[in-house]
Amino acid sequence: MKRQFTASISKEAEWYIAQCLEVDVASQGESKQEALKNLKEALELHFEPPTADLAPLIESIEVDISAA
Repeated sequence: MKRQFTASISKEAEWYIAQCLEVDVASQGESKQEALKNLKEALELHFEPPTADLAPLIESIEVDISAA
């Protein structure tokens, strides 16, 4: 079964960090492509039976940030 996920990619020092937005899984690499490849592998391992559960439900919440 294939499923689509969304990745956020950022650069921290010399590394690219790829983080899945739907599941708490992240990885890194020396390039964007390597970080995404490593994230894909990490997600496949995350969902390998029997330890992984279904992805959590994602909900939006509103926060008043001017009150801080």
